[in-house]
Amino acid sequence: MKIGIDCRTILNPSLGERAIEGYYAYALVKNLLRIDRQNQYVLFFDYRMRDTSEFVRSNVQIRHFPFSQYKSFLPFAYTHMLMTAYLVKFGLDVYHSPTTSLPVTYPRKAVMTVHDLAMYKNPSWFPSHIFSSRLLLPQSIRNANRIITVAESTRKDLQELFNVSSAKIRVVHDGAWVEKVALKRGRKGIAHLKTGKKFILYLGTIEPRKNVTTLIRAYHKLLTWNPEYKAYTLVIAGKKGYKADVVLDEVRELKLGKQVRFIDYVTQNEKVDLMKAATCFVNPSYYEGFAMTVADALALGTPVIASNISSIKEIVGKAGILFDPEKEYELAAAIKKVLTGADLRKRLSRLGKVRAELFNWETCARQTLEVYYDTVKKK
Repeated sequence: MKIGIDCRTILNPSLGERAIEGYYAYALVKNLLRIDRQNQYVLFFDYRMRDTSEFVRSNVQIRHFPFSQYKSFLPFAYTHMLMTAYLVKFGLDVYHSPTTSLPVTYPRKAVMTVHDLAMYKNPSWFPSHIFSSRLLLPQSIRNANRIITVAESTRKDLQELFNVSSAKIRVVHDGAWVEKVALKRGRKGIAHLKTGKKFILYLGTIEPRKNVTTLIRAYHKLLTWNPEYKAYTLVIAGKKGYKADVVLDEVRELKLGKQVRFIDYVTQNEKVDLMKAATCFVNPSYYEGFAMTVADALALGTPVIASNISSIKEIVGKAGILFDPEKEYELAAAIKKVLTGADLRKRLSRLGKVRAELFNWETCARQTLEVYYDTVKKK
């Protein structure tokens, strides 16, 4: 079987630079190549990824889309026709797009991964210009022979929103990613890893659907209950996204400037160090596709407090404390419970590590390979 995989979302893994889809593509490809020496793989990159040496195997071809650096200057339809023409040259048995789109004119068998459908669930969470990208999804759904969703909740959303047949969908969970990577160069200014205090950690993009304002308010409520909780800094790690100013304004309004630390984007290695050092990890999100950071925290034994929505409760099970993301009081009470309960922290740490064993990349790769075989067999 000749398998093509779109690897354009993998950005400089040796520098620790990966978005969620990039993490997924990287971990999936690395594990597929490790477990499968029988099939042939063609990995498609773009001009941004020149060092592909870690993917070299006897059963792997590395290719770069020849027009990728000019994509922004090309009409949408023309770009997709060029992609199709280039892909067809390789005679693939199956092509996998790890993102929520396929070339609209691709005529052969294809698999697509849908990570989440947040922009369809609540458009107000996103800037208006992003909706040009969502126009691709309905066509891609029609073109795909199989669709992988990363959680059961995402499968349900896909069926409800697009009336997709259950026979077309396969649920394959992501894995936890807690290994450090060998960096080609270090990043300056990581003194924030040594806060000098105990801390509560949030890690993710700062944007409306992540519900960081509720975390800020819950933290403020905690401090009003007992000023001694000031011993715990609230660390917010992640890049500033759409409407991030709302969160910054909330911190200023509540006069929490000395208690809340924003440390922007963190690399893979910094993420691991932060999670290991945190007293607890909080994810207050309104919606997640898989919530990879929650799985990471579980795997590292960091006590998890998370909202009881979509895939999060699917991942956490009984290994963390779940709360209603609309109720800041519930979140404040959950944080207090963890901060004051040494035995509870130990129990959550133990349960989290056990729970995380359900989510690993080798299992993801093996189940994805089964999807490829199933796609090729189907006439």
